[in-house]
Amino acid sequence: MNICVFCGSATGHNPIFAQAAKDLGMLIATNGHTLVYGGGNIGLMGILADSVLESKGKVIGIIPDFLYRKEIAHTGITELIVVDSMHERKMKMADRADVFIAMAGGLGTLDELAEILTWQQLNLINKPIGILNTHDFFSPLLVMMKSMVNSGFVKEQNLNKIVMANNPKQMLLVLGIPVH
Repeated sequence: MNICVFCGSATGHNPIFAQAAKDLGMLIATNGHTLVYGGGNIGLMGILADSVLESKGKVIGIIPDFLYRKEIAHTGITELIVVDSMHERKMKMADRADVFIAMAGGLGTLDELAEILTWQQLNLINKPIGILNTHDFFSPLLVMMKSMVNSGFVKEQNLNKIVMANNPKQMLLVLGIPVH
């Protein structure tokens, strides 16, 4: 299974986020799955990819050319795909993925999560989407999304399609991915 993970190009201030990336990477690899991600070698992205590689797993990175030229591409991964734009990156990630997980990150992570949720709402994709809510990172966003439902801008059925978990093992399990 190809597991697409959206996460930060920074590590954040709390080391719990880096540990979650390490743990998720190890679980992806040791259970025979492939990581699909943004192709970076920095922040949580780099930690996640390195963890998959250290656990003998496969990693597919998709990075826009302008970031590749800034030398933040992870050149030690299984497959690195260089694309022309951020939009093309998201499209290729979605094409390669069987399931999506968002973990801690910044505006880019938020953008990726919002776009994939929109595509699901519009029935452009029909793939599971999970939010790894490490250290309640996404709790304020979830409150906002519930406000969108309560205010009549998002249908509750669309919000209910998102699965939530607080740790990587639980995240894979609630997405229906067997873990040993």
